[in-house]
Amino acid sequence: MGVVNMILSVVLILAALFMIVTVLLQSSNVKGLGAVAGQMDSYFSKNKAKTVEAKLALGTKIAAVVFVVLSLLMLVLNRFA
Repeated sequence: MGVVNMILSVVLILAALFMIVTVLLQSSNVKGLGAVAGQMDSYFSKNKAKTVEAKLALGTKIAAVVFVVLSLLMLVLNRFA
């Protein structure tokens, strides 16, 4: 289990770093708490086109899913090993 744990750890760190970079590269268009109500409409309409922001948002979502799945997998493997 040592080799599998090491490989999963490296992939987990890479997913975390990728997620950090993609979140930091996204631009913020919100002007405070007053814009929360109108944020959903502009978010979904903006991401319909394949812009850089849409690709960054997709990359963040994929990295987050990979991060959570690998974290849970490592927890299960370490708990039962």
